[in-house]
Amino acid sequence: MIEIEIDRNSGFCFGVVNAIESAERELNNGTALYCLGDIVHNNLEMERLKGLGLKTIKRDELLALKNKTVLLRAHGEPPLTYEIARNNGIDIVDATCPVVLQLQRRIKDCYNEMKETDAQLVIYGKRGHAEVNGLVGQTEGVAIVIEKPEDLERLDFSKEIVLFSQTTKSLDGFRQIVDIIKDRMTKGVRFRFFDTICRQVANRLPKIKDFVSKHNWVYFVAGQKSSNGKMLFDECKKSNPNIIFISETSEIKEPLPQEVRSVGVCGATSTPKWLMEEVATRIRALNKDTR
Repeated sequence: MIEIEIDRNSGFCFGVVNAIESAERELNNGTALYCLGDIVHNNLEMERLKGLGLKTIKRDELLALKNKTVLLRAHGEPPLTYEIARNNGIDIVDATCPVVLQLQRRIKDCYNEMKETDAQLVIYGKRGHAEVNGLVGQTEGVAIVIEKPEDLERLDFSKEIVLFSQTTKSLDGFRQIVDIIKDRMTKGVRFRFFDTICRQVANRLPKIKDFVSKHNWVYFVAGQKSSNGKMLFDECKKSNPNIIFISETSEIKEPLPQEVRSVGVCGATSTPKWLMEEVATRIRALNKDTR
């Protein structure tokens, strides 16, 4: 008999839960609700919310929108978005994650303190990511975004550097960037760094790696656009090579190999629990006559 376990630590983080609940509350009240960008990087969850009436818009559509209600998702937004909303008579439902909101304030305060100096404000994160765009917006666009060690060539190590991190980046990656900068700083020049990675997200990595190592076979469920999903999957594969990335149940087409006795189902911070449960149901249906 095949054993199937759903990882209890996988699924939406607090920020995503809050954003979705905010959207559902407005929609249940009959509000015509728009969301600037995907509320979560999962197509199936987006389809579910669309069925409830949520309309997803792009930034250029926001510019043309007048006197409507717009939800800002957990990733956060730059100050310009709020300015556009005020000018267009838009009511904002602000579902920015509290962790992201706190980071925005810290970066804005830091920028205001150092903007008259030649210090460099650096953000370790994914260039173009919604959260990072919101963070850079706190600095009037001058923050330098570093994705990987090679990007550090853009910095001047003879000038002060202040480093922050996108909340969903890996701790190991951040520490690597810190160590390289420390080694390259000109002697006597100040380097300050702040670990601003969300622990609810970061702590999932050791837990999910432990989870996948306990099973013969694992299905990792996440949307194709989820950067958190890609990071977690790549790390999980190091602990268990028998792991398959899927975005929906229809991708599971065949029974598992006969030798598989234990299957794990896990996912990203953007993966709904109901989807992981559907995957488990699909696995049982395909394998019930093969054991």
